[in-house]
Amino acid sequence: MELAWPDPKDTTVLGKRIVRLDGPDKATGRAKYTYDTNRPRMLWAKYTTCPHGHARVKSVDADAAQKMAGVVAVEVLAPAGAELNVAFAEVAIVAAESEEIAREAVRRIKVEFEVLPHNVVDDDPQAAGASARPGRANVQGDPDAAFKEAAAVSETEVGCSIITHCCMEPHGSAVEVAADGKSLTAWCSTQAISGKNGRFANEAGIGDASTSVAICQHMGGGFGSKFDIDTWGQWAAKLSARTKRPVKVMLERDMELALAGSRPSAFARMRVGCKEDGTVTAWESEAWGSGGTGGGVGVRELPYVFGNVPNKRTRTTPITTNTGDQRAWRAPNHPQMALLTMAAMSDCAAELGMDELEFFKKNLGYTQRAKVYEEELNLAAELIDWKKKWMPRGDQADVVRRGLGCSIHTWGGGGHDSNVQCTIHPDGAVEIACGTQDLGVGTRTALAIVAAETLGLPLEKVKVSIGDSRLPPSGGSGGSTTIGGISSAARDACVQAANALFEKVAPELGGDAKKLVAKGGKVYAADNEAKAIPWDVACRSVGAQPLVTTGKQQRALMQQGVGGAQAAEVEVDVETGIVRVLKLVAVQDCGRIIDLLTAESQVRGALIMGVCSALYEERIMDPVTGTLLNPDMEFYKLAGIADVGELVVKMMETPEHLGRGVIGLGEPPVISPMAAISNAVANAIGARVARCPMTPDRVLAALHKKKGA
Repeated sequence: MELAWPDPKDTTVLGKRIVRLDGPDKATGRAKYTYDTNRPRMLWAKYTTCPHGHARVKSVDADAAQKMAGVVAVEVLAPAGAELNVAFAEVAIVAAESEEIAREAVRRIKVEFEVLPHNVVDDDPQAAGASARPGRANVQGDPDAAFKEAAAVSETEVGCSIITHCCMEPHGSAVEVAADGKSLTAWCSTQAISGKNGRFANEAGIGDASTSVAICQHMGGGFGSKFDIDTWGQWAAKLSARTKRPVKVMLERDMELALAGSRPSAFARMRVGCKEDGTVTAWESEAWGSGGTGGGVGVRELPYVFGNVPNKRTRTTPITTNTGDQRAWRAPNHPQMALLTMAAMSDCAAELGMDELEFFKKNLGYTQRAKVYEEELNLAAELIDWKKKWMPRGDQADVVRRGLGCSIHTWGGGGHDSNVQCTIHPDGAVEIACGTQDLGVGTRTALAIVAAETLGLPLEKVKVSIGDSRLPPSGGSGGSTTIGGISSAARDACVQAANALFEKVAPELGGDAKKLVAKGGKVYAADNEAKAIPWDVACRSVGAQPLVTTGKQQRALMQQGVGGAQAAEVEVDVETGIVRVLKLVAVQDCGRIIDLLTAESQVRGALIMGVCSALYEERIMDPVTGTLLNPDMEFYKLAGIADVGELVVKMMETPEHLGRGVIGLGEPPVISPMAAISNAVANAIGARVARCPMTPDRVLAALHKKKGA
């Protein structure tokens, strides 16, 4: 059997719409998450936190908490003199017999602070003062001359606020150190299970990490924020070692939203100049934003995708704020750069009086994959009925107005290093084992599909084991690298196993193992299907011991680099400022598709996240106290089912696309929704809403500014 992926026309499960194998477990509650882990004699741990954006600890009095019945351990994490740079920073931790006792105990810890100056302003470099540090301007070509010669010049100011990862299952771990103190088991919500046993063992003072285990069978979202065990994982391990009892530390929602990860903000003032035919000749941008105490900004390079504009001047100003630090958030920086770029391009098209879609297509020569983008834009336009529905800006007078917008994006998605073990038992049972994790995207199902297709078996014949540090090591789930790594490694392991089995049964089927095929639950010669051996019978030839092979990621089976185009249709009430998404269309390529249903679901989930960031999601800081004003799910708004609109997903499945090999899909489709929706709103009301989320007050402000002009 060859290592190469089989012809899509000749597959039974690979590339088909396959329902996730763990779906029933999740729907019925049988699937257990880290938050569900409750061990005998387990202690709950909770934090006392800082209520100020920037403060120095003057004193900590934990006596009342230590004297409470049911409190087993109290640790002061920020003693007198400690400087805390963000609200909700940890001051002390309490481990108690119950969650309720732990919560009451932290309330009894008295902390005196010296409040220090802070800055939480990230949308205005002038107001941020010394916290804003302008970078050096980057110049290419002669932008000044190009702007003078341009037939049309547009000016745009737009940006997006900081949003959090908002994981439905908050960060945390449950750790149980063995009675002899020489090993532990950690149940952790993580995006990288391989090697986590060593991290927990080190914190617990266990020298030999090989005796310890980390487990993550299911997790409730990570989106880039759950790679490390963090301080809360460290303290779960330390407290378990000290108390000789299991300890669970799961963040409360306020700490989750404040500290556990955020997507940095990005704002920009931009000028774009173009010729009469719509060809962009000049670009100028001044961008700024914040990623928290470490500074940073959600912009790497502008313009995004259209990067080869010949004349451009760009500068970026990171702003340091007393807020929780940024972490990788599904396609880091790409959604922000797409919003800024696509808004500026759309505004230039409007200034010229040109159809936005045609303007984008006119400038595809500045991209690296012009042919693919043109094909995808045309498909998106067809699916949203662009030609029929498009109207120039300002041509509507109704109270409720409709608009269209589009965007394009790119991503890498190359597979990571991975190891997969395939075991064929003498009774025909097949097991696939890999130290990867399922973030909720169908990893188990993908591994089962590859094994079932390679060995010619129904899915129910394949058992998949993941989420355990004792299994063959695999990379973390980030950068859309998981599916390429694990699928190619699984194919390698299963091809090795099939060929080893063929060698054993070849004498019975003509003597040439290279001509044997495993399909439909049988093993037979390719030129004589009539003479076949049932799979279970063939597997008896392996002997008393199972046949075990280990595969590694195969570069020949995966590639990187994808593109996508999206289009949005919105409805805007100009009296209330309320925006409603009517339809979102996504056209996406990702190379060879393992499970079409999962791929489509990934894109739909990304579109929903895009609606959230375009219209609802925002971390709101109080400039006076420096603390988070919406640290709960009541006021940290997400889209509901009625807010999403119709979602249309079209995967690129031509032989050319499928022939590229497997490429990651998790991140690319989340990049364009915010940009496409922003452009659609501008098309509907004839004005650019300067900030996302485009809340009613911001929409009305854009309309008011337009009338004033």
